[in-house]
Amino acid sequence: MAHQTGFRVTRAATRAGMLSGAIEMERLRLRARGLVFDTLATGPPTGEPVVLLHGFPQTAACWIWVAQALAAVGYRVLAPDQRGYSPGARPAAVRAYRMPELVADVLALAEAAGAARFHLVGHDWGGAVAWALAGRHPERVATLTSVSTPHPRALAAALLTGGQLLRSAYIGFFRIPWLPELVLGARGSRGLRFLLTRSGLGPAWAERYARALAGPGALSAALAWYRAAVPFGMAVPRVPIPTRYVWGSGDPALGRRAATTTGRWVAGPYRLDVLEGAGHWLPEHHPEELAELLLEHLAVASAAPSPAADPGQARQPE
Repeated sequence: MAHQTGFRVTRAATRAGMLSGAIEMERLRLRARGLVFDTLATGPPTGEPVVLLHGFPQTAACWIWVAQALAAVGYRVLAPDQRGYSPGARPAAVRAYRMPELVADVLALAEAAGAARFHLVGHDWGGAVAWALAGRHPERVATLTSVSTPHPRALAAALLTGGQLLRSAYIGFFRIPWLPELVLGARGSRGLRFLLTRSGLGPAWAERYARALAGPGALSAALAWYRAAVPFGMAVPRVPIPTRYVWGSGDPALGRRAATTTGRWVAGPYRLDVLEGAGHWLPEHHPEELAELLLEHLAVASAAPSPAADPGQARQPE
């Protein structure tokens, strides 16, 4: 049973453009597991590490606003272009995009950056990776924040009993070989741009992501995340660490039922924050609200005394 510490509704204001502040961003190329990951980094090297994971079809650029807000108060922030999105980390085989591989990438990247333990934040597919990592490797994660994405088991239950199945119908299309590449990538990725703007993403962001996925093999690699996925919850354990879930009430892809039942799958301190009226693309269009919630969550966890190591909450079996 989750330790429910709160529920808050915030009315969201939308930011449509792509702006960046004054905090310097580094572009690193981190080697991990024989691959090379393009990574945005900012903040003092001695600061508490925060790892930010993007989703489909984003890049690490979606986190620029949030990363700068975290760096401004002393956190060390790392935001990789994940497997398939970094040209140097783009295996051809679909099986290379299974969840254990994606989780292992993040752990290896953190080690390469010298972060034995870190705060973890994920949006969309990045949120799915974050849930899996925090559930199976809680000793490595100081706090978890999932943005938009419910716990995989809550999502699986919603698919069986609620309107989530219709919201997730696009996944079946993405899993078909080759056809999505033809539909989304044709005519200069016009189909992908249409899909993204129809889902509420601003045109400038849609253009940026379409350009990023126009590279050789990039769109197929991004779709491989869907094709490699194991349905119905991926056997992700309950999460025993401090967890925050941020969800927009207007999200067209992820509905209320999964959002409100996610707490059942968190054994540590937990809170659901609802951005009233916000859609799916919270890092791009609601960075100020998201950064404020993150800073609060991280500060509370950082101020709390570190719990003694509990062998029963060490790495969970695969």
